[in-house]
Order: sequence, then structure tokens, then C-alpha cells
Amino acid sequence: MYELKVIDHFSAAHQLRRFHGECENLHGHNWKVEVCVASYSLDEKGMVLDFRVVKKHTKEVLSRLDHKFLNELTMFRDQNPSAENIARYIAEELGARLDTPERWVTSVTAWESETACVTYVRKSEK
Repeated sequence: MYELKVIDHFSAAHQLRRFHGECENLHGHNWKVEVCVASYSLDEKGMVLDFRVVKKHTKEVLSRLDHKFLNELTMFRDQNPSAENIARYIAEELGARLDTPERWVTSVTAWESETACVTYVRKSEK
């Protein structure tokens, strides 16, 4: 199996609800996001998918989060904008755009600092 990866970044503020610690206060992160797309085969060009396509869609999804107060966004009104939920949101949004029978978004890792990250792994139908 092949696994393609791209990395991008966004900056955003959030407050963790019901956390009872410092992160319940308004604060921000410069997020690093790693997107993984897998395939058992290559296309006619010998690729899983053109990097430019994955980068374009990743930038579009991250632009919804960039320089925003995440708690105010529709997707985080009823759930905490935690690293876990951010990674899942990005993975599902990219999966809706990039998944085909031949390839699929397998995971997204959201780094909120150089030493702390969460990886959301999507279930595969393959």
C-alpha cells in the first residue's frame, strides 16, 4: 500500500469547555496538520494523487479554521474544539473531497505544539 502525506499549518484560538484547567481560558495555537492519503495502486501517472490536489483541498479546509475563534464555528458549537475534534473534522472534510474507491484519506494529525499532537484514523471500507 502507498501512503501520501502533506503538511500544512493554520493559526486559531479556542477555549476548552468543561476542562477545569488553564486551557479553559481563551488561548491560541499555531497548528501543524499532517494529512495521509492511501491507495493500494497507482494511477496512470504512477501516483496515488497529485500533491497539488491534496494541498489545494487541505488549504481550503484549513482556511475555514485559520485565524478564527474555533468555539464560534458551527462545527464546534456543540463539541469542544479539542485537538481530537479538530483532527476528525479535517479528516472527514478531506475524505468527502478526496475519497474514491481507489484512494482514501486514512488519517489526519493535528499538532497544537511541537510536543503535543493527536491523530484521527478513519475507518476504511477497503
